[in-house]
Amino acid sequence: MKRQNQSSVVEFILLGFSNFPELQRHLFQVFLVIYLVTLLGNAIIIVVISLEQSLHVPMYLFLLNLSVVEVGFSAVIMPEMLVVLSNEKTVITFAGCFSQMYFILLFGGTECFLLGAMAYDRFAAICHPLNYSMIMNRRVFMKLIIFSWISGIIVATVQNTWVFSFPFCGINEINHLSCETPAVLELACADTFLFEIYAFTGTILIVMVPFLLILLSYIRILFAILKMPSTTGRQKAFSTCASHLTSVTLFYGTANMTYLQPKSGYSPETKKVMSLAYSLLTPLLNPLIYSLRNSEMKRALMKIWQRKVDLHTFFN
Repeated sequence: MKRQNQSSVVEFILLGFSNFPELQRHLFQVFLVIYLVTLLGNAIIIVVISLEQSLHVPMYLFLLNLSVVEVGFSAVIMPEMLVVLSNEKTVITFAGCFSQMYFILLFGGTECFLLGAMAYDRFAAICHPLNYSMIMNRRVFMKLIIFSWISGIIVATVQNTWVFSFPFCGINEINHLSCETPAVLELACADTFLFEIYAFTGTILIVMVPFLLILLSYIRILFAILKMPSTTGRQKAFSTCASHLTSVTLFYGTANMTYLQPKSGYSPETKKVMSLAYSLLTPLLNPLIYSLRNSEMKRALMKIWQRKVDLHTFFN
């Protein structure tokens, strides 16, 4: 096959589930509802935490940053995914694909580190409650937030630049729902072995290491919970940790399977389903896990709503 220079590729075609046109129509409706609920849920968290002064503590400020990441993640992937599902084949420009991959990596990488920071925060709060204010002071909190975002930017910049430095062949059909690294990499004509080593190492450092640290944190938390004298306290702590671990396992597990081997032996359809787990379900579940199950968030939401009602009544 004759190779073409990278600069000659001006567009890609996203295939989505084009082999299953009936399925695409149904998925479009489901995904549209999920997208709107995701945006609404995360937007509520951002607004409530921003407006309620009592929630300006590390636990909720981490959550605010996580919701910003989820909104960004969804906004980068979902609109294009909905376009893909509404057409048999969707054309995306070279620059558009580059931009989408960049922000997928940026928000995905940031979320990896943020979830690790949130686990450390819970570990400090449950295992060292008396020293929590010193362990998680404002300076430490700001360092963790800045580190998470800068790490995401570095990961996205390095990986994206490297992927799009490869030459691409005449075939420009991406058998995926979005411009994710493994799917785009399959179109590269050059030897990608060195990049795959980098991707393997990067996935270990960015995905596996934070995930293992989270698991270790929760093992320590579990022992601390078992020592609690109050049954109610134990149940509440177990509930919080179980929901967090569910979200974390779903996100890290599927991301790990997708990125640990960029050119893995999974079928294209399996890869699409795995990517949906961390790009669709995790942003949807996080607001449900962290807000609807949280009494302080619900009280703050009711307080803001009551304030709005009172203001409306006063001016009428």
